[in-house]
Amino acid sequence: MKNLLISHGGAPTAVINASLAGVIIELRKEGFDGKIFAARFGSKGLYNEDFIDLTNVTDKELDLLKKTSGTAIGSSRFPLGDKEYEKIVDNLVKNNIGYLLFTGGNGSMDGLGKIYKHAKARNVDVACVGIPKTIDNDIAVTDHAPGFPSAARYMAATIRDCWQDVRGLPIHCVIIEAMGRNAGWLTASSALAREETNDAPQLLYFPEVAFDEEEFLKDVKRCYDTYGGFIVVASEGIHDKNGTPICTSKESTSRSSYFGEVAVYLSELVTNKLGIKCRGEKPGIIARSCSYEQSPIDRKEAIMVGKAAAKAVLKEKNGVMVGIKRISNKPYRSKTFLVPIEEVMLTEAKMPLKYIAKNNHDITPEFVDWLKPLIGELPKGITFVNKK
Repeated sequence: MKNLLISHGGAPTAVINASLAGVIIELRKEGFDGKIFAARFGSKGLYNEDFIDLTNVTDKELDLLKKTSGTAIGSSRFPLGDKEYEKIVDNLVKNNIGYLLFTGGNGSMDGLGKIYKHAKARNVDVACVGIPKTIDNDIAVTDHAPGFPSAARYMAATIRDCWQDVRGLPIHCVIIEAMGRNAGWLTASSALAREETNDAPQLLYFPEVAFDEEEFLKDVKRCYDTYGGFIVVASEGIHDKNGTPICTSKESTSRSSYFGEVAVYLSELVTNKLGIKCRGEKPGIIARSCSYEQSPIDRKEAIMVGKAAAKAVLKEKNGVMVGIKRISNKPYRSKTFLVPIEEVMLTEAKMPLKYIAKNNHDITPEFVDWLKPLIGELPKGITFVNKK
């Protein structure tokens, strides 16, 4: 019997381990009698032949895995070229790996696709299947990716709590930076914090819309005059009309680079140009690693795609990624399907313009309807400051 190897790529999420649990659960259900290996620290482990034996993971450990954030087997952004892919294929052959599962975003799917192509060119019999994962929600074809709903829930809940603070002491502007790279999904998700029409966030800035500094300052001044205290959410990837990031990092500009400190940059701009007290906040990796804001739907679907991937490789499906198809919103229902890996390799799915309001700084009701089932109900708050 051939063995199975699973690898995690790129940044962890709150539910990536749930997909790992789903894989192991399904393999046991199907009576898989080969070894179940994991690449320690992702592509680095694939290249260095550093594998963890998960064959005898206990049921108790599987239950813990479902609710544990981060990655229990490690991940990396280890760069791969043709030489490295050839070595990985050698390692698969050496360890009798007939099934390879790779959990990650569009960059990881690109890596899996290249392993698949290198193995195929050498007539190496290994079934390669991808498991989607990203908080950015920028994987093409699938309705959404596991990891995003939990990060979206975190953003909405955090903005709601922050708004309770700000409207109780309405003396400043708070600018919160959202992750998401070149896609505004997480920025948009913060709008689900609102309980009433005038609740925060009052302004949203997406990478899908060119940033205009003068327009931004006018919008901030208007909100300050109207609310006193208010919240702005800006994506880490916002850029000007020429495509230049408004705030660049000292790191490289590769996919693994850090973005500039957008919230700090914008808050200093507001203070210096308008004389308004302003704070810059950045949840950063806390937003993607928060286990207590894990969305129940997200966890369920992460397990679901893990099971579907295991089932697919055992049926010798090859060069595909598991996708999620939404069947209905009320009640929310979804199912899995298989996507050719070529359709998702380094293909970014940005937020459709139909989800962005005409003023470019808010979301449409259609986006709320799309996202709400994924994040679930949020804790409610109360205020008496406007009571007559």
